[in-house]
Amino acid sequence: MAGQQLTLDLSHRPALAREDFLVSPSNAAAVALVDQWPNWPTHGAVIVGAPGSGKSHLASVWQQRTGAALRKADTLSVDSVADDFASGSLVVEDADAAGLDERALFHALNLARQQGGFVLLTAAKPVSQWPLRLPDLVSRLKALPEATILPPDDALLRGVLVKHFADRQIAVAEPVISFILMRMPRSMEDLRTIVGQIDARALAEKAEVTRPFVARVLAEYAAPDLFHHDEDEPSPN
Repeated sequence: MAGQQLTLDLSHRPALAREDFLVSPSNAAAVALVDQWPNWPTHGAVIVGAPGSGKSHLASVWQQRTGAALRKADTLSVDSVADDFASGSLVVEDADAAGLDERALFHALNLARQQGGFVLLTAAKPVSQWPLRLPDLVSRLKALPEATILPPDDALLRGVLVKHFADRQIAVAEPVISFILMRMPRSMEDLRTIVGQIDARALAEKAEVTRPFVARVLAEYAAPDLFHHDEDEPSPN
């Protein structure tokens, strides 16, 4: 343990307001869908995206606007729906995951129609790919507007890198951001994990987040053949 600092795994608080969500062509349709509320054509909507894509951030924005309750799909039950819908709105996260009570979701959508409320669903896959068995639920879900968050482009990855470091109050120079961007896997989930590892290692080693430091963290994180750049090459612009 010599030379290292014992650190506590304290979670940081991400900025989750609407103005903190970075918009690019890859997520513009989902942002537009949330912004269009309450002028949705039906009493619900679906946001589709890979883990870490930002769909939970958008759901949080909508939840703050509406005062909606939030449920993970596998905790939704027929007995809980009425209480969950007390505010007139409900967020159901991971609606395509195993453990969904289809009758409970059908009941929630019915309450939304009857009471003039709304249900926002998030999922990793489009409704057409959910393993549903209840025909009436399938019909209701297919009638909802659905927006998909596409894989992130470089501009969005760069912006989110900066945001995640800022959320953790870590100052990172632009050349270091570019260095990470050129070498990281192209997913938001990997981005979040990499920033977390950089943060933890910097605290443990009392180190500045420089390019050589980041190169060591990335080399340990990813497959060896991913890093084919020489560490001494010029910083990307």
